Amino acid sequence: MAGKIFVLMPAYNAAATIERVFERVPEAARARISRYVVVNDGSSDGTADAITRLGRKFPNLVALDHGVNRGYGEAEKTLLGYAVDHGAEVGILLHSDGQYSPELISELLQPFDDDTADIVQGSRMLGGGALKGQMPVYKFIANKALTAIENWAFGMSLAEYHSGYMLYSRKAMISIPFQSLSESFDFDLEMIVLARVLGLRLKEIAIPTIYAGEVSHLNPIRYGLRVLGIVGKYKLGKYDRMAGRRN
Repeated sequence: MAGKIFVLMPAYNAAATIERVFERVPEAARARISRYVVVNDGSSDGTADAITRLGRKFPNLVALDHGVNRGYGEAEKTLLGYAVDHGAEVGILLHSDGQYSPELISELLQPFDDDTADIVQGSRMLGGGALKGQMPVYKFIANKALTAIENWAFGMSLAEYHSGYMLYSRKAMISIPFQSLSESFDFDLEMIVLARVLGLRLKEIAIPTIYAGEVSHLNPIRYGLRVLGIVGKYKLGKYDRMAGRRN
């Protein structure tokens, strides 16, 4: 049974959604969560006030702050660094926009309880529910195309590489040199790539796809180009060198 579980949440202009995400965490999952850690990544709306209100309801909430927006990857580095420094055994990256279901935390933790995974990804593409959940068709097609390229390049067979609903064991958080990774949305992909290089166990679990008209801060063209750049760097051995391995 995994212990000392931290929920790690990047928050950028999430005033309208973050409190509802906390409300949706089931009681069974709340009983297992040691600490919620939220980093306000330079928000310009009422995110700071929302986090203050949440702190009154959740005494085990720790609020961190980036005075200026540093980017998604930098927010994750801050959160993972905090988790490592404070002894977390599992870190759950849960987004503050409500797009990933906190209702499934217990199911996503099961592979850690069973000691069958070092990293768990909540996959929207697994189980075929992406379009039913109103994922835009262009995003669905792009996801499938990029995933096909990535599976070929990395020698894996994942349903997708682009979900941000990631859970990391302490072994993964300590083994992966995450402070050297991207400051942007391709951070999660680099974590998967390094997990592959290091031989860590990765498991996918199907999650529902939720699109409710939220504002996305991701530029899909730029993101796609960055993904292809990671594929190229992998083929050139960059991630082997980062992991201290000769290619």
